[in-house]
Amino acid sequence: MSLVTVRDLVVSYSGVPALRGLSFAVDPGESYGLVGESGSGKSTAAMALSRYLPRGAGLSAADLTVAGVSVRDLSPAALRGYRAGALAVVYQEPGLALNPTMHVGEQIAEVYRLRGDGRALARERTADALQRVRLDPALAARYPHQLSGGQQQRVVIAMALACEPKLLILDEPTTGLDAEVEAEIMALIDTLRDELGFANILISHNLLLVAAHCQRIGVLHDGELVEEGAAASVLLAPQHPYTRALIEALPRIDAPRGPASGHAADPLVTLERVSKSYGRKPVLRDVSFSIGRGEVLGLVGGSGSGKTTLGLAIAGLASHEGEIRFDVTDRKRGRKTLPRTQTVFQNPDSSLNPRRTIRQVLTRSIELLDGTQTAEELAATAGLDTGLLDKLPSQLSGGQKQRVAIARAFAGHVPLVICDEPTSALDVSTQARILGLLTDMQRRSGVSCLFISHDLAVVRQISDRVGVLHDGELVELKPADEIFTRPEHPYTKSLVDSALSMRRAYADRAAVLDQSAVL
Repeated sequence: MSLVTVRDLVVSYSGVPALRGLSFAVDPGESYGLVGESGSGKSTAAMALSRYLPRGAGLSAADLTVAGVSVRDLSPAALRGYRAGALAVVYQEPGLALNPTMHVGEQIAEVYRLRGDGRALARERTADALQRVRLDPALAARYPHQLSGGQQQRVVIAMALACEPKLLILDEPTTGLDAEVEAEIMALIDTLRDELGFANILISHNLLLVAAHCQRIGVLHDGELVEEGAAASVLLAPQHPYTRALIEALPRIDAPRGPASGHAADPLVTLERVSKSYGRKPVLRDVSFSIGRGEVLGLVGGSGSGKTTLGLAIAGLASHEGEIRFDVTDRKRGRKTLPRTQTVFQNPDSSLNPRRTIRQVLTRSIELLDGTQTAEELAATAGLDTGLLDKLPSQLSGGQKQRVAIARAFAGHVPLVICDEPTSALDVSTQARILGLLTDMQRRSGVSCLFISHDLAVVRQISDRVGVLHDGELVELKPADEIFTRPEHPYTKSLVDSALSMRRAYADRAAVLDQSAVL
């Protein structure tokens, strides 16, 4: 008998359907993957199962059952009991799920106390919960900001499992994590599922992640389930054109980048012994390298390695020790010196003024950067429909907003564009289009680019050279293909091996599928 049954689920927001007759089932102890592009309805399905849909959303279903509980018909009191027992959810951003004013141990203990445990027993079980997710119980006395991203996610998993759920929903649980930590987190979840017997639904735009950790996969497109089946069958022998398009858009870590830039030998910006500390904690330690004219330099490393801090220092947005020297003649517009850098951030929502139309955003950037294009011409260059120019950012999709952010960065000639995780929150097909756009605009303009990412496959696809940061130190810097085929530093080897392990798991499933076909 299925643990989860979803049949003919329809969800709409303001009359616009987000899910159109969704049906699937999950067995006890099973790992079920739900994949699709941004806006396909993946998170809406999770919110329907947890009854966290926003006020005013429409919901109907022939059946919506978890562990024998009809989720549609729960009273407020019964809904609280359901969320405290049968169901647990782990979201993408652990930092947003944790209270910044409380020690993490207090937050885990609070779950046990809500279940009826006394203070002493709750503390004891908190220590056990931290050990279960492979964390030192001493970390219970720390605040969330004192933990790495991977440690924060382990704490959230510990809180979720404290409820002893029958179903664990994982909604993009590793999007902001590097390959090594991502592999650790997913291996931990697989182990705990085997030990504790819960089922899980893994919602992700990372197809290789789903293929490596799920038995079955459902593919959502525009609110409809267009394909479903065994993970190996769906990923290796897709039947629906949409599924095939998603798979073809996957970046490959084992694919050579192609010819490197011919301008790399001529330095544009040089860093000499750049260091940075927050209080007594060093974040950057004597980092030295250069970025050539017209070069794309990739920068990879784990969470907390110093990648973003280094980008901010180069952009002049963070103080530092050591020297950052640009070999350019500053251009002036009137009395004002034009910027040397522009930055494309991971989340365009945080960098686009919500009260300005796209036309206003682009026009302002053209003026500030002494550009020569009109807003219409710049939008067209970035692949944006000019009909979007008079809309606000909230009226655009994630991919469209990121195109606006990229267009703004290239609105005039700046020597260096810094891209800080610009595609990590995007699904694979949108990611492929955005990477293609970045590559095209960088080559056409001839500007240099610092591309910061934890996704090694993306970095190999776009970079001429790659630098590896570990604990604030630059431990390796090589041409892109060499860093992936002949890594020298142990940390670089561990990063590459973690990224390749997911593809190996995918290949192993392919071998099983081929053998089954022969038999």
